[in-house]
Amino acid sequence: MKSIIKNLVIAVLILTGVNMYAQSNRDLDNFRQPDQRGINDFEAVKDNSTSNFDGVHVRIGGSSTLQFQALDNENSGTVPLQEIGSNFNLATANLDLDVALYDGVRMHLRTYLSSRHHHEPYVKGGYFQIDKLDFIKEGFASDLMDHMRIKIGHMENNYGDAHFRRSDNSMSLYNPFVGNLIMDSFTTEVGAEVYYFRGPWFGMLGFSNGKLNQSVKESNGTTGGAAFLAKLGYDKQINEDFRFRLTGSLYNTGYAPSVYLYTADRAGARYYNVMQAEGASGDNFRASRFDPGFKNKITAIMFNPFLKYGGLEFFGTVELTNGQALGETDRRNTQQYAGELLYRFGNSENFYIGTRYNTVNAELASGDDVSINRFNVGGGWFMTKNILMKAEYVTQNYNDYPTGDLLEDGKFNGFVLEAAISF
Repeated sequence: MKSIIKNLVIAVLILTGVNMYAQSNRDLDNFRQPDQRGINDFEAVKDNSTSNFDGVHVRIGGSSTLQFQALDNENSGTVPLQEIGSNFNLATANLDLDVALYDGVRMHLRTYLSSRHHHEPYVKGGYFQIDKLDFIKEGFASDLMDHMRIKIGHMENNYGDAHFRRSDNSMSLYNPFVGNLIMDSFTTEVGAEVYYFRGPWFGMLGFSNGKLNQSVKESNGTTGGAAFLAKLGYDKQINEDFRFRLTGSLYNTGYAPSVYLYTADRAGARYYNVMQAEGASGDNFRASRFDPGFKNKITAIMFNPFLKYGGLEFFGTVELTNGQALGETDRRNTQQYAGELLYRFGNSENFYIGTRYNTVNAELASGDDVSINRFNVGGGWFMTKNILMKAEYVTQNYNDYPTGDLLEDGKFNGFVLEAAISF
């Protein structure tokens, strides 16, 4: 028995030592750092000139986020709202596995350990990223692959730049504010994206099956449709102080059984329990967001300018969408505009203050024209590169909703504090 225990102890110590050694070197090639170093990164850097690959390497990472919420909500009173007060929200957590499988081949997998909509763990999605083809033959098509990247998986689509600054469940360190945009474009679908980088220019073409929930069941005589994605961008550090980036993106479907571009985030909206009917039996986890209701066909275009001069930065969103659901004969239109102005300061820009204005104008299926406006002001402190404390004031107004609608003369406002950890 003593011999067995001794061998087990030795084995545990060896495995622990191997794991600690593996985790001590956490750098991966062509990888966005999940801490302060990843702020204002978008697509992962493309650089095949150097390599850290030295055999299969597993990088274990994760994130955790907790908010204290003090919001009030109101409407016309025709439909009474649920009363809300001040307290902590559910703590959320992610687990990330990033694996260097071969020189120039990496896998990413994210699991939501705890989220607003699903308290139990479930996989968000993952992908393979191929920056070299050396697994075919060393140096194979190296001149081409110095500029090209291939991503394949059940993954987050690269539509627009706003999704690079949004909170992804507990991964909220990239987001300078607490909430995401009102019309939160985010979806995970099975597909592939091909990138080409040339100096400050880059482009992407991609296809997906247009489905969030994968199934071989037929609906209306088909198992699904398809979505086409495209992106063109310019990103350059003009000089030591000034960086300029501008991108245009397209997401387009023919017929799809159900389009989830604005409803795919199963983690839920960040402002908890706002604008929900009194006595509601469940939590409307998408409350505070807007879905235009384009359930079966959609064309969405997004433009995103980003400028950074010293510590001053601006990020903008112009999104124009149209689409329809089954039974609708004409396409409806929706527009979203947002602008963020931040100032980062401190020795390592570890402090920031800023504001965001976000507005959506839409034609509902009922024919009503409505608008939603949100204003945020707040700031943050990177206590370390892995720990961010945020505070914000938010107010959101619902305009021109019809009489008797829950959102008629709707409004919520107040303060939210958020602590974010990511590593």
